[in-house]
Amino acid sequence: MRNIMNEKLVISESNPVRARFYNYDYFKFPWHRHQEYEIMYVKEGFGKCFVGDNIVPYEKGDVILFGSNLPHYMSTDEAFKNKSSKLRSEGSIIQFEFDFMQHSIRHYPQFQKIKNLLEDSFRGVKVRTSSSGRISRLLDEIPVNSGILQITNLLLLLQEIADSDTKIFMSSQHYAGTITTSSNSRLDKVMAYVNSHYTKKIKLKEVSSIVAMNPTAFCRFFKDSTSKTFTQYLLELRVGYACKLLLIGDMHISQICIECGFDTVSHFNRIFKRITGYSPSSYRESMLK
Repeated sequence: MRNIMNEKLVISESNPVRARFYNYDYFKFPWHRHQEYEIMYVKEGFGKCFVGDNIVPYEKGDVILFGSNLPHYMSTDEAFKNKSSKLRSEGSIIQFEFDFMQHSIRHYPQFQKIKNLLEDSFRGVKVRTSSSGRISRLLDEIPVNSGILQITNLLLLLQEIADSDTKIFMSSQHYAGTITTSSNSRLDKVMAYVNSHYTKKIKLKEVSSIVAMNPTAFCRFFKDSTSKTFTQYLLELRVGYACKLLLIGDMHISQICIECGFDTVSHFNRIFKRITGYSPSSYRESMLK
């Protein structure tokens, strides 16, 4: 099985940003991760983006933000690989340090949207842009900028992505280990318990007692608070963990089934396919081929 390459990017100590244009016949870089954030602009091209625990189509006008250490690779459509093809994969790539302007982004309210975006990027974030839009203009300018202009334009780009109404997450919430916090202290208690015990058998009566509710009232409370049933949330958490195990090691599927809290392999296979669209074996094969 192919391992995930840990890419070591060369970013100068005097400049936290590395930006360039690309023009390929097709993408050749393998399944990899790196500590730095990365923004990929698809000016021309189409195919599939493998990211975290998901496979997402990409096309002209897509902008993808990969978070720190998020496994990913771009798989160009087979049409580009034909020797007679005149198709090209073109665009720009911007990579910047994990601790880029860390103090300001963490502590100043003016950067709150950028802070939220970078936190969300651990799942991968995709937005759409037009060729004449502000996002695409910034993506064309940043590789040729230098000094303070490059830094300020990167901040403007992150703000534009954060404000985009086309934003979607690319991998599941549970793949990245990011659990949405809330102002509901009862829900927080439940989430903390479930996130620590989801690989074990959890009885509804047991978890509802944490917030002093009977099972019926708890199920209604959980659905109202999360827009998901408790069972759905628990299964998605287990499948997210299974996706990690399928990618990082050589565990047999029956072992992963038990490790993730499922009673039988048949039940695990059925739930996994319902949530991801793949069987566990075909998921592993597609992500690591």
